[in-house]
Amino acid sequence: MSNSTKISTDNAPKPVGLYPHARKVGNLLFLSGVGPRTAGSDANDSGVPGLELDHNGNFKSFDFEAQVHSVFANVKAVLEASGSSWNELVDITVFLVDMKRDFHTFNRIYAEYFKENQPCRTTLAINSLPTPIAIELGAYGIQEWIGQTFIHTIEGEYNAVVGLPTSTLFKALEPYFKA
Repeated sequence: MSNSTKISTDNAPKPVGLYPHARKVGNLLFLSGVGPRTAGSDANDSGVPGLELDHNGNFKSFDFEAQVHSVFANVKAVLEASGSSWNELVDITVFLVDMKRDFHTFNRIYAEYFKENQPCRTTLAINSLPTPIAIELGAYGIQEWIGQTFIHTIEGEYNAVVGLPTSTLFKALEPYFKA
């Protein structure tokens, strides 16, 4: 994929496989699944806020709210490393390992973060994630609203305006809307 850019950051936890934190194709941004693990917590970024395990790997304490806040902070870190922002998110996929226990809590916290920008969202119940976490998010966003528009000119020709910022596009179209 020659017109795409892989994006990784030290401000988000390391991926648990061979994939980047995000990939930019044109002005579209695709985030890999991001969980609540803490970047820099150890060599594998295995620290999870709100989670304490015993010496056998069993849960001693668990705080789902702490994981939700952490996953949002990690998504924000990837967005910023990609040159995007929270307000540019278009679609979010949420993976919960216990829908019955966690959905209402997640929904309440989600509403705090997305008062202004309200991306599309899908929430799925899954059996497990590859690390001892209860939530993971995948997301799609943009860097700047840019699209492809076809203009039908007075002469009947079609001219393509590709990849222009909206403000530039409107300025280019202005002569066609004057009486």
